[in-house]
Amino acid sequence: MSRLTGYLTRLFALDALALLVVAAILLFLIQCLRIFDVVSVKGQGVLTLVGQGLLAMPPLVVVFLYVCMGIGLARALTTLQQTFELHITHVSNRVRALVSAVLGFAIGGALLVSLLSHVVEPVSSRYLNDWSAQIAADIVSRTLTPHRFSQVMPGVVIVIGGRQGNGEIFDFFADDRRDPETRRTYFAKSAVVAATDEGYVLQMKDGSIQYLSAAGEFSEVSFGTYDIDIARQTTAIDGGGSYAERDSFDLLSEGLRTGVWPDELLKRLVDRASEALRVIGMCLLVAGIAGFPNGRRRKARLPLEVVVLVVAFIERTIGNYAPLPDYLRTLSGVTVLCLVGIAVLVVRLRVFTPVSSRVAAA
Repeated sequence: MSRLTGYLTRLFALDALALLVVAAILLFLIQCLRIFDVVSVKGQGVLTLVGQGLLAMPPLVVVFLYVCMGIGLARALTTLQQTFELHITHVSNRVRALVSAVLGFAIGGALLVSLLSHVVEPVSSRYLNDWSAQIAADIVSRTLTPHRFSQVMPGVVIVIGGRQGNGEIFDFFADDRRDPETRRTYFAKSAVVAATDEGYVLQMKDGSIQYLSAAGEFSEVSFGTYDIDIARQTTAIDGGGSYAERDSFDLLSEGLRTGVWPDELLKRLVDRASEALRVIGMCLLVAGIAGFPNGRRRKARLPLEVVVLVVAFIERTIGNYAPLPDYLRTLSGVTVLCLVGIAVLVVRLRVFTPVSSRVAAA
């Protein structure tokens, strides 16, 4: 790596890192505000609030990282344009160093987001769900007051008739309104919280489950014994299932071992792999737009930061609404972004233009 390549790479990285730190702090504060009521209702302290806020950060960082890298690269190239360093780089025939710096910056970001999406995010989700289940189990087993309604999380209310010294609960009642399509109500003469290999469960005896749909349809199922996974009572209905809590190496091992590749598993792997390609595509596009000097004295009417946000919005729109199978839909937007970025960079570099034509144009 030449000194110029190292200098440019550090410049790009510092601008992107500064923006990422600011965005991460804001997202963390927003996340804490979002879960503040839930944590306070559960009777937990500030450490729990901060811990759960930090564990919820990796998915948010993955979503915003490529935008921060795109804006950071755009700002760095704009600064080089204003200080005429970009002009000097092109005039002195050091474009290869500039391209190497952009590629090194993009590959480094791709490796970072791959680590976050394939390993860190599943691990943090698993710990977050386990922690929430432990809090809910503590509420159900020890802190519930007889004949007093307690909210485990928004949409889930529990009340008990009494308890014994061994933790057994009598006259258990729970109302689950998280799903707007179906309201579930649980009744049981007795219940107890138990720890199993799969996590904490609420073992109910001699009761029934009532379902009420949004259309007013009612049904009831009676049971002698019934176990509820407490983790499901403390997370959103569409929490992503077990695939969200398992790293990509585990998912790949399962698919290779069983030879079965469900659509949900493929979608999870493709979504995680797309994050790295998204970073590379955004960096190539920004480099193609802002990596070449111009003689304009006025600033561009549309700031490059806005261009990056618009491109990210278009890419997400394509990835969500493309008429493709679910596990390929996200990849479609990323593919378009990468192809456009490569095309713009190739045209600006005049890769397919004869040397004589380049000299004549200069």
